[in-house]
Amino acid sequence: MAKPIMAKATAVWLVDNTTLSFKQIADFVEMHELEVQGIADGDVAAGVKGFDPISNNQLTQEEIDNGQADPLYKLSLKFYAAAVGEEKRRGPRYTPLSKRQDRPASILWLVKFHPELSDGQISKLVGTTKPTIQAIRERTHWNITNINPIDPVALGLCKQTELDVLVQKANAKKLRDGEVMSDDDRRRLVGTEQSLGMSDEPRIPASISGLETFTLADAREKEEERQHGDLLDADSFFNLPSGDS
Repeated sequence: MAKPIMAKATAVWLVDNTTLSFKQIADFVEMHELEVQGIADGDVAAGVKGFDPISNNQLTQEEIDNGQADPLYKLSLKFYAAAVGEEKRRGPRYTPLSKRQDRPASILWLVKFHPELSDGQISKLVGTTKPTIQAIRERTHWNITNINPIDPVALGLCKQTELDVLVQKANAKKLRDGEVMSDDDRRRLVGTEQSLGMSDEPRIPASISGLETFTLADAREKEEERQHGDLLDADSFFNLPSGDS
């Protein structure tokens, strides 16, 4: 059952203006029965003004009458046709007015550092439109010369977990489509916390036998041996035996 708006104030009104049982009121406003009893005793919701559910289109007088006549009767919230489907409404994320000027900077950051994200994913993440994203991708945005890329998480336009989830989905799709993933793609796929713990050093292919164990010290030693060998060859060259012997 849907919960009425201003539930506690509605409970106050029902306690003061009806003979409904505490359980009936508690079930209707989705509160604990003892909390409703506390309202009646004055221990809970002190100073809260009652909210009339009849005049505010949440209950009918007939429904209250049925409840008062039968203690086992459960009140039902009045059907409000205009509210049907409100909870299913979808659209871009709402962005506060104070942060809307930061959206182009966040879009540029996402386009630059997460090219695997689609326009639709970016649109939902920071609450923008696809034409705006396309203009920034193609650098045809009217203010592109003054836009600097800034992490949308730092700007407060989304959460790090939300960004991580989208990045993982995008990279997983690339894997399903058979695309080759770069090292950066793999870092993004494992998530932010794991990525921060990874080494920045490039990986040497293990298929090149012996190369992975060849160090800088080994190189210097080889160079010294080569130079020493050259000196020995030069000495032996200038100390050739004479023809008289």
